[in-house]
Amino acid sequence: MSGENVLNALVLRGSRNIFSVLPDSLSDSKDQKTLECRIKGKVLKGMENYYNPLAPGDRVSIEADPIHPAKALITAAEERRNILTRFNQKGQKSQILAANIDLAFCMTTPLSPPFRPRFLDRLLVQAEISAITPVILCNKWDLLEDKNETEERLADYQRIGYRVLRISAKTGLGIDELRSLMTGITSVLLGQSGVGKTSLVNALSPGLAMKTGAVNEKYDRGNHTTSLSVMLRLPGFENPSFLIDTPGIRRMVPDGVKAEDLILYMKEFAGFSGLCTYGLSCSHRSEPGCAILEAADKGLIHKDRYESFLRIGDELAAL
Repeated sequence: MSGENVLNALVLRGSRNIFSVLPDSLSDSKDQKTLECRIKGKVLKGMENYYNPLAPGDRVSIEADPIHPAKALITAAEERRNILTRFNQKGQKSQILAANIDLAFCMTTPLSPPFRPRFLDRLLVQAEISAITPVILCNKWDLLEDKNETEERLADYQRIGYRVLRISAKTGLGIDELRSLMTGITSVLLGQSGVGKTSLVNALSPGLAMKTGAVNEKYDRGNHTTSLSVMLRLPGFENPSFLIDTPGIRRMVPDGVKAEDLILYMKEFAGFSGLCTYGLSCSHRSEPGCAILEAADKGLIHKDRYESFLRIGDELAAL
């Protein structure tokens, strides 16, 4: 095809190697008409080792189809600023959730479904590995009648340096502060099913009117209402603002890190790396002079975070 048909575009979603992209030339138009794209040659150079070659947020070069105006071919992917991944155990490869992200909003709830700090730790670790700033969102804060373990754990996350927002998509609590954080950037929303990701998107931009689901009462977890990651341009924001809404994650296996390097990606652990009596060979379980164990005994490392450290490390070592 001629050079006149080559365009730059933004990937909004993809499934089974069929991608919806927004050409740059249409990014400012009101209708924002997208194109259906396949990869030219079926294999994209440099993406062979990923479970999926592209994700929302990726920037690509496409060749327009002069015969079918609504279709095009993806010829290349631009270099990424960063990618957020997880390890896909089925495919035994890195699965890309989102690309070129400014903030990763790691979402949880105090109730319905119950607060799961160890799952939250996995999201935070992955964001740190990907060099993406994470922000903790605790949605459904209106359901919390008495201060309990959730408040104590959130306070500890703040102590070690994470920004925490207590919000409610239902009542509007904290939504204005969150909207100001999202304005003018590209962010991604992560969490388990049922934490209210879709409800939050609707609270941020009511005009999108996205479908929401209820929590399964039998299992106290959410039902999937988002089946694949999708990049949304948030209407009503002062500056162009994009949010990637991801499906509920039931199993989060950190990707791109070895068990022995995990300590570097947990904020309050990293400063103790190499300070143990047995140096880098310390397992941080029972050795005398272990800096991690001593820090946990002094309360510098929360006991739940220490448990997360051991569990994630064991899982990584077994891969």
